[in-house]
Amino acid sequence: MAKTFVFKFGGASVKDAKSFKNLREILFNRLRNHTVIVVSAMGKTTNALEELLNLKLEDKPIYEKSTKLKHYHLEICRELFLPENLIFPAIENFFSQLDRILEKPLSKENYDEYYDQVVSFGELISSRIVQEYLCAEGIFCLWQDAREIISTDSDYRFAKVKWDKTASQCQKHLMAKLERFPVITQGFIGSDEKGKTTTLGREGSDFTAAIIAHSLHSQSVTIWKDVEGVLNADPKRFPNTVKFEELDYKEAAELTYYGASVIHPKTIKPLANLSIPLFVKSFLNPDGSGTQIHHVDKPNTVPCIVVKDEQVLVSFRVTDFTFINESHIHQVYTEIEKLKLRVNLLQTSAISISIVIDKQLFKMEKLIAVLAKDFDIRYNESLQLITVKNHNRKITEELMSEKEVLLEQVTRTTFQIVVKPLAQ
Repeated sequence: MAKTFVFKFGGASVKDAKSFKNLREILFNRLRNHTVIVVSAMGKTTNALEELLNLKLEDKPIYEKSTKLKHYHLEICRELFLPENLIFPAIENFFSQLDRILEKPLSKENYDEYYDQVVSFGELISSRIVQEYLCAEGIFCLWQDAREIISTDSDYRFAKVKWDKTASQCQKHLMAKLERFPVITQGFIGSDEKGKTTTLGREGSDFTAAIIAHSLHSQSVTIWKDVEGVLNADPKRFPNTVKFEELDYKEAAELTYYGASVIHPKTIKPLANLSIPLFVKSFLNPDGSGTQIHHVDKPNTVPCIVVKDEQVLVSFRVTDFTFINESHIHQVYTEIEKLKLRVNLLQTSAISISIVIDKQLFKMEKLIAVLAKDFDIRYNESLQLITVKNHNRKITEELMSEKEVLLEQVTRTTFQIVVKPLAQ
C-alpha cells in the first residue's frame, strides 16, 4: 500500500475568500498525490444549520435564515470563481436538496435523524467549493463523498464507526484515486446500512481524519487550526499559555476527554493504535513547528487548564431513606446511555448521585421523566466545568477566586470544579 498522508482543515480555515487563498498557499508546496484532505463546514455554517432546525421545531419561518446561509456561500464563491464556473449551480442544487428536507415534519421523536440529514450539508458544500477552487488554481484533486467510505451504525448524531467495513471502503474508493490526484472529502459525516447520512458527533472532522488514516495506515495526520499547536490552556481565556512541542498520545487523550477543544476526543485512539503521528499546526503560521502527538517517554508536568461551557449539574437524591448503592448508579447510567449522554464528572454521597453533563436539546426532560419516580431530581444549567491537569495550589486558588463553586473534586493529578460563570 502506498504511503498516504491526511490533512484536515477546520471551519475557521475556510471561513472567507481570503482563507481559501491561504489554504491554497499551504497546500501548494506540501501536497503529494497520496494525500487525503478532510474539510469541515465553512465558518459557523453548522451553527446556522442548527438554528434552522430550532426555528423549524418552533414552527417559525426558516426562509430568511436559509437564504442568508446560501448567500454567504455564494458571496465567497463570487470572490474565488469566474461567473460561469459550475460551482454556482452546484451550490444552488445543494440548497434545493436542503430545502426539500426541511419541508418534511420535524419533532422531538425524529430530531436526531433529521439533524444528521440537515447538518451534513455544511461539509458537503464546503468540500465541493474547496475542490473546485483548488482545480481552478491548478492544484488538481478529486472529490469523494465521505458517506461512501465511512460506514457507521444508525446511532444518529453519535454514530459509531464500523471499522472493518470502513477500512475496506477507504481502500476501495480512495487508493485508486490517490494514485492520480489528492482527494478532497468531508469530515463529520458517514452513512448507515440503509444509506442514510449519519454524523460522528459535534466537531467530528478530526475523528474522520483519524478514521481514514487508520484505514489506510497513513504516514501522518496534520490538523490545521487557528492556534500554534496544542496549548496548556485556551489563549482566549488565559494569558501566558504554553505550547507543547510534543505530547504523548495518552496525555493528549486525557486533555480531549476533559474537553480540550483543539482535538476531537475520539481522534487519538485510532492513531495511537498504529503509532501514526498527529501534527497540530497553525494555518495562520504554517511554517511554525506546531505540536507533534506521538509516543513520548517523558511525562508532562505542565499544568493544563480546560474549560467546558454549557454544563448541567444534575443531582439524584433517593427518596426512601436508603443509602446510595451500586444499583442506583447503574439505574442512572442505564438511562444516560440510552439517551446518548456523556458524564463529564460523577460524585456520590450517602444519599445522592451528582453528575455533570453537556446541555443537549430534549435530553434533560427525558432523563427526569424516566427517573423522577425513584429520585428527587434537582439541576442547574449554564455552568462551567473547569479541569486542571497537573494542578498546584496557586492555580486552583486563582480559578476558585470570586466564583460560586457548586461542586469540587480533587485527585492526585486532577482538580475539577463546577462553577457559575462570572457575569460578562
